[in-house]
Amino acid sequence: MSLRLEITTPDRPMFEGEVDSVSLPTPGGEITILPHHIPLISIIAPGAITIRQKGSEQLLAVSRGVIEVDGRTIRVMVDTADRADELQEQAILKAKADAEKLQKERRDDREGFAEATAILERELARLHVVRRRRGSGRSSVPPTGSGA
Repeated sequence: MSLRLEITTPDRPMFEGEVDSVSLPTPGGEITILPHHIPLISIIAPGAITIRQKGSEQLLAVSRGVIEVDGRTIRVMVDTADRADELQEQAILKAKADAEKLQKERRDDREGFAEATAILERELARLHVVRRRRGSGRSSVPPTGSGA
């Protein structure tokens, strides 16, 4: 038994197909959706989506979004999504440092600070996925979504 998974960003569809299960980051922690899951609507937190199909796994780094599950189909709509094999750790580390600098510069600007925090959360999710793909299985990146 499988599920239909659809992952979409404003720019493009990222994944469409039959899967055995999918694990997703939510504000309350990671959840795994299996066939016949109860209907669910939830927020997606920045982090990693793990897609399992036919004994293999595919990782995507995602930013904020929403999920809808009806028992047969999982619809994931996120602001950004990147496949693990498309990510470069050095570029992510630079973007993370830039976001941290921007966050410090905009500490007194609520809107600017929120934007910098969202960028930082996205880069931390990407870094987590790159390091997880590399095979370490663990990342020294702190959890995201702690708010600011």
